[in-house]
Amino acid sequence: MTTKLIFFCGHAGSGKTTTAKRVLKLLRARQSDSFAFLDKDTLYGEYSCAVMGLLTGDPNDRDSPTYLNHLRQPEYDGLLHTAREQLEFGTHTFVIGPLSRELKSRDLFDRTYLKIDSDVDIRVVWVHISEELAHQRIAQRADHRDAYKLKHWEDYRTRRFFPDPVEYPELIYFDNTAPSNEDFTQLATTLMA
Repeated sequence: MTTKLIFFCGHAGSGKTTTAKRVLKLLRARQSDSFAFLDKDTLYGEYSCAVMGLLTGDPNDRDSPTYLNHLRQPEYDGLLHTAREQLEFGTHTFVIGPLSRELKSRDLFDRTYLKIDSDVDIRVVWVHISEELAHQRIAQRADHRDAYKLKHWEDYRTRRFFPDPVEYPELIYFDNTAPSNEDFTQLATTLMA
């Protein structure tokens, strides 16, 4: 079987990580392949808190120009580098993060940008919900890393977008508003097809 590089992308509060974990549990129950689970917040969350605390005095800042211009790219570079290491060992690799800039530019479909060989199968899932529901979920989860985003919601919301299926035909769309068990099962099947 071809090794899979599977991206779970979407805006904050869409449920990317929860969706990816649920799909991974389904896949592990039905096959014995190895999987890596690389969540940007798990890998870089505490590090970024420390750095942003030093740079801006706000460890929860993930949306200011300082973060976006100086720390975002090194985080994503490290995330992709770690994914490539896993793929070298034939490990199917889940990469979870907003990745909206990389999706817009189509970098997530570009093997040269990703620095991966032709024997890796790329799948990109766009996990989405409405802005109102996202705002509600972010407020309810009470994660300290969301504080800046909630405080500056009007700025943040201008960066939200929904990729047009005509422009991104290879994208797998997953509506996470109220998915059924069958929706998750179908997503798992689609990803490993």
